[in-house]
Amino acid sequence: MAIPNITNPVAGKSGGLAKYLRQGDLWLILGLFGTVMLLVVPVPPIFLDLFLAISIALSLLILLVILYLEDASDFTGFPTLLLCITLFRLALNVASTRLILLDGYAGHIIEAFGNFVVRGNYVVGLVIFLILVLINFIVITKGAGRIAEVAARFTLDAMPGKQMAIDAELSAGVINDEQARTRRRKVEQEADFYGAMDGASKFVRGDAIAAVLITLINILGGFAIGIVQKGMTVSESLQRFTLLSIGDGLVSQIPALIVSMAAGMLVTRAASKNSLGAELGKQLLFYPRALQILTGMLLVFAIMPGLPMLPFLVLAVVSGYAAKEMKKRGSITKAATATTTSAAGTDGKPFAGAAATSAAGSAGEKIESLLSVDALQIELGYGLVNLADTRKNGDLLERVTGVRRTFATEMGVVIPPIRLRDNLQIGANEYRFLLKGQVIAQGNLMPGYWLAMNATNSKVTLRGIPTVEPVFQLPATWITDVERKSAESACYTVVDAPSVMVTHLSETIRRNAHEILSRQDVQILLDNLKQTHPTVVNELIPAQLNVGQVQRVLQNLLAEGISIRNLSGILEKVSDHASVTKNPDELSEHARRALGVQLVKPFQSETGQIRAITLDPKLEQQIAQGVRQSTTEIALLLDPKLAQHVMNALSRHIQKLLADGQQPLVLCAPQIRLAFRRFFESTFADLNVLSYAEVPARIEIQSAAMVQSPE
Repeated sequence: MAIPNITNPVAGKSGGLAKYLRQGDLWLILGLFGTVMLLVVPVPPIFLDLFLAISIALSLLILLVILYLEDASDFTGFPTLLLCITLFRLALNVASTRLILLDGYAGHIIEAFGNFVVRGNYVVGLVIFLILVLINFIVITKGAGRIAEVAARFTLDAMPGKQMAIDAELSAGVINDEQARTRRRKVEQEADFYGAMDGASKFVRGDAIAAVLITLINILGGFAIGIVQKGMTVSESLQRFTLLSIGDGLVSQIPALIVSMAAGMLVTRAASKNSLGAELGKQLLFYPRALQILTGMLLVFAIMPGLPMLPFLVLAVVSGYAAKEMKKRGSITKAATATTTSAAGTDGKPFAGAAATSAAGSAGEKIESLLSVDALQIELGYGLVNLADTRKNGDLLERVTGVRRTFATEMGVVIPPIRLRDNLQIGANEYRFLLKGQVIAQGNLMPGYWLAMNATNSKVTLRGIPTVEPVFQLPATWITDVERKSAESACYTVVDAPSVMVTHLSETIRRNAHEILSRQDVQILLDNLKQTHPTVVNELIPAQLNVGQVQRVLQNLLAEGISIRNLSGILEKVSDHASVTKNPDELSEHARRALGVQLVKPFQSETGQIRAITLDPKLEQQIAQGVRQSTTEIALLLDPKLAQHVMNALSRHIQKLLADGQQPLVLCAPQIRLAFRRFFESTFADLNVLSYAEVPARIEIQSAAMVQSPE
């Protein structure tokens, strides 16, 4: 199956804009050639207006792109683009100068800037133009150039250390060769970028100087032409040509100022890795106390005699409200991180892990405590913190405890305490599930809304915000409480926002239970079982197996969604064969046979039969020849053609069963079951595979389809 190109969003598409974007090199050549032509070929005023509008639009586009960049060095084409757009702007200056001096008219845009912006006063226009040039030349360009120079120097100085760090991680096996090459390219790209930005800042500086000189030349030249060639008076010549020259200077200097500001933002972003506006918003409002002090200062200004009260009073009210909301959010954050949650079902102990700030900052804390990693963790965006605040009727902590209790009842595993914390680095309504520090699932909620899922293929369209349900990827819609009854009457499944997250959490835990189960968890299960079945435990451990081997057996079962609540029956079956083999894969296959009724039950029809996809005996023999068994695991090696044949056949049969509303199931010989499932699980993640030995004799088997041998 073809993998879509996510690097280039227009790749693979035909027609429309994509067809033209693929000719980017030709557009660049055409643009540069057109810029050169502007220097020598007279341009009609209507086209000059178009080109000036393009100049302004390009400068704004560059500014907006830089605001949304995640990494400054990702915009590698900016130095070259800066050179091109500076040349384009200077070419427009030449074209406009030609029209001003020859015709005394250079289009509507320049005339508008000369008349409307400065109200026809060329003295005011000249002052504003000089101020813009000074701002661009002295403030923005000089500062951005200095930052680019320092960034280039520091980046080049840091290159050897970064290269050595990459080599060290490669030698230690932390990263592979491909990751090392990618990181080296990133380091080189960053050094090249800042080096180029150091030189590109000189273009902006030169552009500011050229703008002043061109405007002065236009004024002097226009003044001379008006008096000598056109017979105007001194005042008429100044009014006509000076005003147009000032308008030309303004219309070229404003986009130059925008591009200079964009260049300054690009080199000053430093550690900002997200949208610049979002990061600044979070950081400016991070300290409620600063907002409270600001409120007090603004109130002082408001009551101070001689100063206008209204603007300062309005600002004081706004900052006071913001301080109140941020302080309230901070207290909720502390409550969410410090609130405890009970262990699943039985222990009643508090949730292990108080707020990070209080724990890390407590006096006398042992450094070793910082090494611990939470097995499971939920991160909430600041817009979802209220879901965990009991003072605002948030019941997320109680629901999470319920998930742990339910999982212990159904799967026989005690899930470790789940830590909840806020994370200002993610979206306001975003949540993430972390397993041992790594993100394993994430989603978005809309607090106060209901999620209506179209599980019955209803034709009714709801008014709301379309989305996708995060667990089963069903089409869904976020609706208000007003639309809830309409959705329910249209056979939509409607749940509140916290239930969406809790369902997602439950399914995520179920899919990752085998990774969550640690040896310590297994030891706790064994200690608990020993109180009621001491003989089973004492006979098996440590005489025949150690805790690690038992863990592997249980992990194999959990990986296929099998409950280990009948732990005594599982260990009894394992103990029967532990004297023959210590291979956890073989032992887990024997354990499955003790759970035959449990395994078959989800696939039984109302009459007690099961319908399954079976394998041709000849095909089973071919697969059995590819089974490879070591002392610790079982694997399968298949000829690519044979594997592709089986994959295609399974895909056809599975789609047919799903279309008939049946859960796909494959039945095969016991000796190939585990190897077969592991080989094809990457393609068919939720495929259930049973062996004939696991099906009780009293249950009738019906073959829904058979995968034939290719020979």
